[in-house]
Amino acid sequence: MAQVNTARLRASNKQAGRKIGGTIGIFVFLLVLGLFMVLPIYLAVVMSIKPVEELFIFPPKLYAIEPTLENFGQMFQVLKSNQVPFSRYVFNSIFVTVSVTICQCVFASMAAFVLAKCRFPGSKIINSIIVVALLYQSNVIYIMQYMVMAKLGMINTYWALILPSIASPMGLFLMRQSIGQVPDAMIEAAKVDGAGLFRICWQVVMPNQKPALMTLIIFAFQAAWNIQAGTVVFDESLKTLPTVVTQAASSGLARAGVAMAAAVFMLVPPIVVFMIAQKNVIETMAHSGIKD
Repeated sequence: MAQVNTARLRASNKQAGRKIGGTIGIFVFLLVLGLFMVLPIYLAVVMSIKPVEELFIFPPKLYAIEPTLENFGQMFQVLKSNQVPFSRYVFNSIFVTVSVTICQCVFASMAAFVLAKCRFPGSKIINSIIVVALLYQSNVIYIMQYMVMAKLGMINTYWALILPSIASPMGLFLMRQSIGQVPDAMIEAAKVDGAGLFRICWQVVMPNQKPALMTLIIFAFQAAWNIQAGTVVFDESLKTLPTVVTQAASSGLARAGVAMAAAVFMLVPPIVVFMIAQKNVIETMAHSGIKD
């Protein structure tokens, strides 16, 4: 018996050693991968605090020899004109981002509920079209989109920035997949109690979709915050921060530090939103659905 127990103990120790070795290997792999992902953000921050003369040092340094915040001061001076202050660009970006995020969440949620839980002729075809639409970028339909906006008189207005961004195949697909996991029995019970489709959508289904909604908010916010309006908005008072940052970056290497400072400034809101909603995103990825 003692020999048998000793053999089992040795085998269990070997298995434990393999598990520990595998865990360490996974940790090292994820650590290296995380460093590669953090490197661009680190370089952007370092470039933003470098003086202009350090930007031309070769080979380039991965740190600032004499760090300074002068680039951020010049950013507020460069990214404004005599007629439009810097705060106007910030307001435009916030207004467009919040409008697109709210509208995209509302419309994607309602459309996803209908496609996931309502049976009507052509529903399968529409679902297939949504999946195919995930393969295409917005640039494919940009010319037709511009012609439609020009006919409707939307060029050089906020509508040209907001309306095209509301329709998101990815957001609709994400919400449809999440709502599809809601049991049909729950919806049938609500119908028996006399609830209509609109009430079922917002008072029965949506309260259970918080993780998916938070994930959609992150995707919508990030996409809307980076909207560039250089081709559809020409009025300086309607331009967003990404448009002005692109204009500053195209001025040459002399303003590279200013462009990097603006890029760091624009990184802050998406990171804050992601950190707030990170817990819900993890829950969405591990969400197994509600079972009957």
